[in-house]
Amino acid sequence: MSVNVPEMLDVWRMVAARRGFEGRLPLSALKRLQGLLFDTEGEVGFTLQFDSDPLLKVSYAELRIDAELPLECQRSLQRFLLPVHMVQRLGLIRDEADEAALPAEYEALLVPEDGMLRPLDLVEDELVLAVPAVPMNPESDAVDRDWPIPEQELAQASPFAALSSLKKN
Repeated sequence: MSVNVPEMLDVWRMVAARRGFEGRLPLSALKRLQGLLFDTEGEVGFTLQFDSDPLLKVSYAELRIDAELPLECQRSLQRFLLPVHMVQRLGLIRDEADEAALPAEYEALLVPEDGMLRPLDLVEDELVLAVPAVPMNPESDAVDRDWPIPEQELAQASPFAALSSLKKN
């Protein structure tokens, strides 16, 4: 494993060499992810391994990510850390039509024509997808309260309330 992750990689050369990379980066370096986070304190650890499956004849990149994302709980509006531990096997394809040939356990990754790829973009893409649409701290209390509507408000909200006043006249 290499500690220094290059900014750009030639995917097909990495697959042929069966190269692997390991790295850590601060959350503040992930610009697209910042808008989803409460703050940018913390870092992400990841490994990226390129290889080819000889039986299935599929070139792939295996991405492992370990992070704790600081999010805002939508119940309590407090900061909490969402643990993210994922392993994603990305089947490397040259054309969108090749996606149908990938086995079910592979996620398709369309490689640009020049074969160059930014590994940090892969990490950021997976972290953006890991953030829930409505973040909630599992340790916060659910709000299970019944708020009754007063009778007067119900009567005013009725579409027939105006008709009943006309009937009285």
